[in-house]
Amino acid sequence: MEKVYVCGHRHPDTDSIVSAIAYSYLKQRQGEYAIACRLGPVNQETKYLLNRFDFDEPVALEDARIRLNEIDLEKPIAVYEDETIFETLDKMKYYQQPYVCVVDHHNKVKGMVTRNDLADIGLGDTALGIDLLKNASLSNICKTLQGKIIVGDEQMHLNGKVSIVALSKRLSADYEVRDRIVIIGDDPISQKHLIQKGAGLLVVVWAKEIQEDVIELAKEYHCPILISGYGSMNTSRYLFFSPSISSVMKENVMCFYEDEYLEDVAKKMVRKRYRAYPVIDKENYLVGYILKDHAMNHQNKTLILVDHNEFSQSVKNIEKACVKEVIDHHRVYDFYSSEPIFFRNEIVGSSATIITSMFMEQEIEIPKNLAGLLLGAIISDTLNFQSPTTTAKDIRIAEKLEAIAQLNMDEFAYDILFMNSNIESKNISDFLKEDVKSFDIEGYRVIIAQVVIPSCDCMKTMHEAIQEELVHYARKKGCDLVSLVLTSVTDNGSYFYNEGKISQWVDQELEIEHGYPKFLENIVSRKKQIVPMITQIIQKNA
Repeated sequence: MEKVYVCGHRHPDTDSIVSAIAYSYLKQRQGEYAIACRLGPVNQETKYLLNRFDFDEPVALEDARIRLNEIDLEKPIAVYEDETIFETLDKMKYYQQPYVCVVDHHNKVKGMVTRNDLADIGLGDTALGIDLLKNASLSNICKTLQGKIIVGDEQMHLNGKVSIVALSKRLSADYEVRDRIVIIGDDPISQKHLIQKGAGLLVVVWAKEIQEDVIELAKEYHCPILISGYGSMNTSRYLFFSPSISSVMKENVMCFYEDEYLEDVAKKMVRKRYRAYPVIDKENYLVGYILKDHAMNHQNKTLILVDHNEFSQSVKNIEKACVKEVIDHHRVYDFYSSEPIFFRNEIVGSSATIITSMFMEQEIEIPKNLAGLLLGAIISDTLNFQSPTTTAKDIRIAEKLEAIAQLNMDEFAYDILFMNSNIESKNISDFLKEDVKSFDIEGYRVIIAQVVIPSCDCMKTMHEAIQEELVHYARKKGCDLVSLVLTSVTDNGSYFYNEGKISQWVDQELEIEHGYPKFLENIVSRKKQIVPMITQIIQKNA
């Protein structure tokens, strides 16, 4: 099932967070795999509501591009570096996977092999097999041949060559066997003769035991003996697959970290010929594989935007994502899509109002705690219905939510709007992290932050500190204008602080002495009053 991310705007306010939570719940009830997301930290008001109604914060979404750890990777099948080539082939066959990573016993990637790499051992020049068998351990040879070690010797000396001794009337006289692996039948006379001629290892087939005198002679000549679990044909075939896989693996393998973007990974893969690549975590542990075909045909995240539609206010690289729906109550500005989508934009005071009405249209029941959360978002975004953006629909929907949540709306509104009454204890920088939106107005970058305060009295001692913070913030963001608007519900108006290259335009038009904010009565809505007012001022002076 396709995963859909439901997100509000950057610097999310309560309406943005609640709308993401509520709409993802609605989509889940409709059978979709929807996840609520946030594009920034949750402010204190929103935290209060989430805690009150027992909701977790939505997951943070940093980018519209998809990371490797967000897709289904191939299983992290691997072999240890001391496992045999034979065991590796067996594991490839069992998992039907023609590639495998070689890892150490901490599961960290050391190399990689493919079935084509291993085919060279059976089909390639015998020189390759000889080089590999030179360093094959007795235990690995025994394991591969499902055999039994009769005589072991740490001084085993092999040159990698293999001889199969066929019995004849001349016995083993014509065979050069020094330092070779010799495959021999159950013939004690020939076995002793081969040991005396300097055989490096005797592999005995079709035998259940070895005579004691042969064993003693083998110890004397430092010639290990093992009994193979196969006949002479399979013994000779499997023997070449007994070296450890580390002897044939490709080192310095191109690996990708699980937090890399699939888009970037695909670009790197274009220059390589391999079919699959290991994916590792930050500790270099293998977590899976990414197939080249899958990477080349990748798609980025599928998104549903709530409480915004402007790309400049949305998640990073949103233009590379698939936007499936938009639910909003703001102006439509720089939004575009390559194909038709569901777009619902209404002239109401809150996105939560629209989403609540969608629950009702679909006849999907709203849980009691979600109703309380939605009501809180409407009260917050309409400033308890005092904002000029408030409509009759907002009030009507709020009354229905009040009944479902079994709350007293007036008491609830007081809790929400005045829960931050100790605003003097906040850092000024906090004002510029909560409800902040960026706009492109006539080619100028404008940032407008709005903070709801209990009353104007609490701001009397903070003017100078606020202006200093704005100077620093404007330089840091490189914007042409940053306006901090402190809105008082009880006083029904807002203080304006402005900074930036074109701040004097706003100061002059509003008759503000720079550095000394001015209180504007009846100005409380950013969407319906503040943004249009600043837009008009910039257009007039640009």
